[in-house]
Amino acid sequence: MVFDYIIDPQGIESESFRRIRQVTDLSGLSRAQQQVVMRIVHSVGMPEIAGQVRFSDNACAAGRKALAAGGAILCDVEMVKQGITKRMVEVEPLCFLNHIDVPALAKSRGETRTMAALDYWQPQLAGSVVMIGNAPTALFRLLEMIAQGRDSGFGSNVGLPALIIAMPVGFVGAAESKQALWDVHQELGIECITLLGNQGGSAVTASACNALLRCNTDEWY
Repeated sequence: MVFDYIIDPQGIESESFRRIRQVTDLSGLSRAQQQVVMRIVHSVGMPEIAGQVRFSDNACAAGRKALAAGGAILCDVEMVKQGITKRMVEVEPLCFLNHIDVPALAKSRGETRTMAALDYWQPQLAGSVVMIGNAPTALFRLLEMIAQGRDSGFGSNVGLPALIIAMPVGFVGAAESKQALWDVHQELGIECITLLGNQGGSAVTASACNALLRCNTDEWY
């Protein structure tokens, strides 16, 4: 049997994004925002999901700047970490979910491991790119941490990440956590990219970061 299909990697990618542009509403988006939305559409095969993507005012610029400067990349789960295009990052993305002390810490508090792992984010949080693709509880905990830092009297910018990319998936807390982020991001001074609703996941979250990394290398579709 002989099949007719494209085998050139660049040709596949270029044709994919040509078709995505044809079927996706990208109106009103900046050039960088279009790249992010198209990567998200590409990761799920659903052009209609574009309408659920939300960007804070300076999200893409802040994320690109942090990535270019080699800021920390903090991931809620290993699948998000593994989805980042490693050849495009200057530093190894970090995930503390499997840190040896996290299971016991989570058990002692009666909370999820992804929540407990955020204890290890704090030294790297300022100026970082945060990526949450699986755990709504991690996003809720992060918002609590930022709010507590703001209310502690040490200033609203202490420990603020440069960008939060939050697209956890699921039916318990996923939509609610992303809506909470969108509702409070201005109050907390957060730049964010999120995908409202139940959809999302590790690959989707990583795709948004990969889009910004490609913008920084002048790779546009």
